[in-house]
Amino acid sequence: MSTNDPAAGLFPALYEGDEDTVVRLLRAGVSAESVDDDGQSALYAAAVSDRAGVVRLLLAAGADPDRLSLGTDAPLCGAACGGHTEVVRALLGAGARPDTVEEFGFTALTWALRCGHGTVVELLLEAGADPNRPGPSGEAPLVTAAHRGSVRCVRALLAHGATARAEALAEARRVHAVGAEAELRAGLVRGHGPGHRSLTRRHGSPEDITIEVELLDAHGSPFAGDALQTGHAQIVALLTAP
Repeated sequence: MSTNDPAAGLFPALYEGDEDTVVRLLRAGVSAESVDDDGQSALYAAAVSDRAGVVRLLLAAGADPDRLSLGTDAPLCGAACGGHTEVVRALLGAGARPDTVEEFGFTALTWALRCGHGTVVELLLEAGADPNRPGPSGEAPLVTAAHRGSVRCVRALLAHGATARAEALAEARRVHAVGAEAELRAGLVRGHGPGHRSLTRRHGSPEDITIEVELLDAHGSPFAGDALQTGHAQIVALLTAP
């Protein structure tokens, strides 16, 4: 994108959350459907950067909420993966389809469940996301939520008629028996091989603890990681309640 092109200032402004500059550029005729030098759309960039105000400005200026950035990445999926609640609200309010499918079969609900973003899951289900649409691996949403250990996500899915209770119960029991940290380490070893140093972090409230495990390279820098919540015992109780 040429530095003489008025659109060249749009992406720096949106990354900085400079809404005044975004407004000025849109009024000057810069397209709300602009893309950067790599082909990434302005709306997707704003969505994954959690710039809700900029997202609303682009939508009001005509950006298509369902247009796939680079033909592969949906703004709603990017926002859901990051847990960007206000961006998700803005996109759904502008008519984004909650079950839009991006590359490899992911939907916003799949991302939100995998990452344990309970509020986003609730918003998507309230907007009509299918609580039983399988993820890319064919796994039922309730099983995904049970594996993650998110009690809030499980509750939301059950409230919207999610099925596969038996499979979800088996998964919650399995991870609870193994332990969330051991489950994470085993998954990282499968993906990256044994012998790496690692770092474990715990955060959240006593009622909603998240465990993160990162693998470290030879310089002590993290190069891979994953996280789970620790509500598996509560999920077992939920799924076995009469």
